[in-house]
Amino acid sequence: MKRALLTGVGREGQVGEAVASRLAADGFELILVDHTAENVRARADAIRAAGGIAAPYACDLADPDAVTGLIRKVATDHGDRLDAVVHMAGGFAATGPVTDTAVLDWDRQLTINLRTAFLTARASIPMLRVAGGTMVFFSSESAIPGAKLSGISAYAVAKYGVVALAVAISQEERGAGIRANVLAPAAIRTATNAASMGKEAKFVEREDVSATVAYLCSEASRAITGQVLRLSPR
Repeated sequence: MKRALLTGVGREGQVGEAVASRLAADGFELILVDHTAENVRARADAIRAAGGIAAPYACDLADPDAVTGLIRKVATDHGDRLDAVVHMAGGFAATGPVTDTAVLDWDRQLTINLRTAFLTARASIPMLRVAGGTMVFFSSESAIPGAKLSGISAYAVAKYGVVALAVAISQEERGAGIRANVLAPAAIRTATNAASMGKEAKFVEREDVSATVAYLCSEASRAITGQVLRLSPR
């Protein structure tokens, strides 16, 4: 059975929930990670209730020691092999024009979106090398050339950084058989986005996101690495 570690699988109605459900249906054993223990336990319970295999872990993914400890605990509990890592942890905030952006707000966007991706990748790559696994990162359409970036520079810089991180990993770990790719979706229809943007706004559906992640975690995509896949509303 293949084993996948998924970060950002917490609150109900978010994209992590849909991705976890799809990979569980595809037969993956899931390692679910979120900052909040109660939320990630609820998602794991739902997967198990549907017949899947899932174990919940709470971790501050911005803390290097915590991430190292998480991966060590996963290896102890489940073995030293990961077949896939899907990093969905992060968050969006409009920080305003560059001249008005507070340093704390700038740093927060880079921390939750880029630092967490780096620390998760750095810690988990040794376990992916065991079987030549795959990594899927979440960026944003803001990292696509020509995107409107006014007022969201901190978020956009962080998401550009995620793309660079994934491309670097795809080149550095090619010899180990590790693939790394990035999804760059427009706004996804999550509970949070629907509440803030209205249900009539144009969204990328969670099912389309989860299907793309499932493809990138499958043997069907074994020739794809170092790529950015843009996802647009239907």
